[in-house]
Formats: sequence, structure tokens, C-alpha cells
Amino acid sequence: MKNIMIWIMLLLSITYTDAQNGKSPRKDYAKLANYDESKVPQYTLPSVLMCHDGEMVQTKEQWEQKRRPEILNLFTTYMFGKAPVLKHKLPCTVSRINEKALNGRATRKEITIQLTDDPQGPHIDLQLYLPNHVSGKIPVFLGISFMPNYTIYDDPDLSVPEITDEKMKKRSFRGSMDKSWQLDKILEHGYGLATFCYNDVDPDFDDDFQNGVHPYYYEKGQNFPDPDQWGSIAAWAWGMSRAMDYLETDKKVDAKKVAVIGHSRLGKTAVWAGASDPRFALVISGNSGCCGVAISRRCFGETVEAMNVRFPHWFCGNYKQFNDREKYLPFDQHELVALIAPRPIYIASAEEDNWSDQKGEFLGGKGAEPVYALYGLGGIGCEEMPPVDTPYMNGPIAYHNRKGPHAVLPYDWEQFLRFADKYFKNK
Repeated sequence: MKNIMIWIMLLLSITYTDAQNGKSPRKDYAKLANYDESKVPQYTLPSVLMCHDGEMVQTKEQWEQKRRPEILNLFTTYMFGKAPVLKHKLPCTVSRINEKALNGRATRKEITIQLTDDPQGPHIDLQLYLPNHVSGKIPVFLGISFMPNYTIYDDPDLSVPEITDEKMKKRSFRGSMDKSWQLDKILEHGYGLATFCYNDVDPDFDDDFQNGVHPYYYEKGQNFPDPDQWGSIAAWAWGMSRAMDYLETDKKVDAKKVAVIGHSRLGKTAVWAGASDPRFALVISGNSGCCGVAISRRCFGETVEAMNVRFPHWFCGNYKQFNDREKYLPFDQHELVALIAPRPIYIASAEEDNWSDQKGEFLGGKGAEPVYALYGLGGIGCEEMPPVDTPYMNGPIAYHNRKGPHAVLPYDWEQFLRFADKYFKNK
């Protein structure tokens, strides 16, 4: 009877209807969210340097051989889920090259990356721009995008498919996302830009993992991921690694200097890609917020429960046991940042983006500093949240909180490029 009453109370508490996907009513998490710093619960972060057996890490060798694998396994098992381990590289085909793109300023390559051994299965359409004024191997930003490649820049050589959806027409036209990608500035700095749309790997809606890449990797008789197997974010990150497989083969690309970047849910994706694949030399988190770099135990803005209920396909099944139970998490997001050490990471927040918890993102970076210290490296360079529009990038953990909304703006790219220059041009 007690359990029945609990369920009745839960049902009565559900007041929000998701008209977008027609699913059952649910809470309005945006209205229920805490945006009051005084209401952040007391919490203690898990020690990033304490191993499961109680041993404290003292050296980078201990970190790499013992503690880092422990933390990586925790995030894999309880949050993102295990992705398939490939037995061989998947086919990549350069389908089109224009060596005089953008009035001769760039070479544009269009690459098809198969995601399974089935030629009719899902594939990534990777678009790569490389500056023509640079000799030698070129560092590249690899970005996972919400929109198709033709939205990245108003390139007249790219065709745009017919779009019948009126809402999509307003957003999805040639160059509609150019402010978010700043291709001109990237090329001027001497860098390349590779992008693909995340829907290539796994469409972003909950259908019990019957679309996208997941069904191609089920075992015989399986029709749903196991509780510790990959959700959509892990699949998107896995797709970024497949794009990296191609970049390693391109003779014009400096595969030792590839920066991975994403925004919002794709910021979470980029951070997990960087944490799980050490080939990425630099990681950029754009407003990744809860389940990205923001501390979950703060319960500020978006929460684990809000994430899992609104987007049940993003994470593995095991993660749902921590809904409204953040204090029981066997990790927190500072440890996700620490997995990237000693490689540099840039954490970008936005003043109007309380949902992503700007202070939590800052503290996620701060909490990783003890691991960077094992390598003799500094951290953000300040103890308290810096003033708005005051980037800190003295060490390998960079941070800024700029004016404006939840987005990637030209200001952000100015800082990302400065940060990349520090590590890609001075080494």
C-alpha cells in the first residue's frame, strides 16, 4: 500500500505535458529548477585522487595506471554507457574535393564515413575546410553540429536539399549557422574546420534505440541496449572518434593537433569524446552544463532527473538510478574534466545561461586542478568566479563567462582561437 501511495503522489506531481513529442505528462523542470545560490545543498565532492582502495595518488604514473582507469570505468558504466570496440577501421571515402572553395581561400573535402560494415547502414557526411595559405600539416577543429553541413557557411558550391517543414526552412538554409562556426576566422588563423551533423550517427529523439547506429551493434536476440551500454551522447562521441579515424589519414591534417568542440548537449558530447579518446589534443566545452562539466551535486538549473526524464535516450540506463539522488553518484563532473589531463580544455559559460549553471561549470574545471598539478601544470588561475567577459587561459584549464545567451558566439571563438594558438602554434 505504501508503494502504491508513493506512485499516486508521483503521478499527481506530474503537471507538464510534452506537446512536442506527444509523450506522457511530466514535470515542468524549467519552472521547478533552483536558480538561488543560497538553496544549493551542502555537498562533498568525491576525491579525484583517492583510489577505490583508499590509496591517494601522488604521481602522474599512479593517475594514468590506476586512478584514471577507475574513473573512466565509472563514467562508462553509470553515465554514458559502453560503446562498441571496433575490430577494424570502417570505410571512409572522399567523395568530392574543391581546391578553390571560398574564392580560392580554402580546399573543401566531402567525406563519407561508414559507421557499420553494412554499406546501406548509417554514415557520417564529414565536411572539411582547409586554408590554402598554410603550408605543411594543418591543425583542425572537429565540431559536431546540430544542423547539416551546408548551414556552416554560405558556400554557393554546396547544394541545399528541398525542405518542406516550415520551421526547419527558417533555420536550415545555406550559411544559417555561420555565426556559430566562424569559418572565416578559423581559416585566417591557419586552422581547418571539420563538421558533421549529429543526426548522422543517431537521430536525437527517444524511440527505444531502434534508429541510428545502435541496432547495428546489438547482439543476436538483443533489441535494446543493456543498462551499461551506450546512450545517444556516447554514440555521438563515438561518431567523433570515427571522424578522427579519417583525419588521421588525411596528409594535409596535423592529426596530433585536433581540437574537439561542441555546444550544449553536443558540448557534453565533445567533453566525453575528449575524455574517452586521448587522440583529441584539445577539448572545448560550450555551455555543456549539467552532465557536462557542471557539478551535479549543486542541483542548480538543470538536474540529473530533468535530463533523464526529458531526454531518456541521452545516457545509459544505469544513470537513471541517480534521478534526484545526485549525492549518491560515484563521481562528479570535475572528474570528467580530469580525464582530459594533461591535455588543455576550454570551458565556456554564458551569463544568461543559468540553466547550465555557470558557477557549476567553473567549479568543474577547478575540481580537476589536482590532476593537472600531477603534471606540473596550473589550473584556471583564479579561485573565485571571474568577472563577466574576463577570460582566464593562463593554464591548460581555461574559462570564461561572457555576456549573452546559451549559444556559441563570435566572442567565444575569439577566445577558442587564442587558446588554440597557445597550444598549436607554440609547440
